[in-house]
Amino acid sequence: MTNIGFIGLGTMGRPMAGHLLAAGHRVFLHDVAPVASELISAGGIACKSAREVAEQADAVIIMVPDTPHVEAVLFGKDGVASGISKGKIVVDMSSISPLATKEFAKKIEALGADYLDAPVSGGEVGAKAASLTIMVGGPERAFGTMKPIFDKMGKNVTHVGANGDGQTTKVANQIIVALTIEAVSEALLFASKAGANPALVRKALMGGFASSRILEVHGERMVKRNFDPGFRIELHQKDLNLALEGARALGLSLPSTAVAQQLFSSCTAHGGKAWDHSAMVRALELMAGHEIAAS
Repeated sequence: MTNIGFIGLGTMGRPMAGHLLAAGHRVFLHDVAPVASELISAGGIACKSAREVAEQADAVIIMVPDTPHVEAVLFGKDGVASGISKGKIVVDMSSISPLATKEFAKKIEALGADYLDAPVSGGEVGAKAASLTIMVGGPERAFGTMKPIFDKMGKNVTHVGANGDGQTTKVANQIIVALTIEAVSEALLFASKAGANPALVRKALMGGFASSRILEVHGERMVKRNFDPGFRIELHQKDLNLALEGARALGLSLPSTAVAQQLFSSCTAHGGKAWDHSAMVRALELMAGHEIAAS
């Protein structure tokens, strides 16, 4: 079995690393916080630094919040780059800047290792269920090596192209998710304000062309007022910032993405940066002076 390093053991990383341990891999673990006891009990090996992980593992997986965190893990003091060697693979499963990803890949490849960007979609639920969608950019040979390992963490694993293309695909995913949350929010708010039962409206719409995973899962959250985070608003804001920054660089206009970002910003202004991203509906509710309810 491949020796795997896993750096970043938060909401997503902890269950992902757990699946690799359950599959029988030796997994070398590092995080800014103490490694969870259940991972150690399952056979995980705690390391003092990212460098130590890179020295011990054949493939190093990184799962941290944002671009600066990935850069620090890779190139900071006692980072992955200081311990990596020829023939190894570095896999960043965080959601970060596609442009920065391409630069990180060049630096790692200069050290003789391969680099894959492999962001995921599916949130905490998908991480726990090993049902994540994984979008992979980078060399075909490295993807071939890592595919059986990705399969332990996800169900829809796709090699989409060169380094940076995985991150670009994730940004596109986050645009669609944000805009669909906004559409579902408007529809259920309209129905509720008009006097219809939003729970029954949602049930009816699930059988038609408007059906979507977001209507199913997040529509239910909106009706039941359950905004405990599966995926925090502040993280979706980060992803939409990547979309809008990329659009400026490409000379594109993404007007609906900008509106979605402003709605998230309204939630943040009302103390909701840690709400689930389905709570975008609360920004619209504030403007309407009306809250969706089951009855």
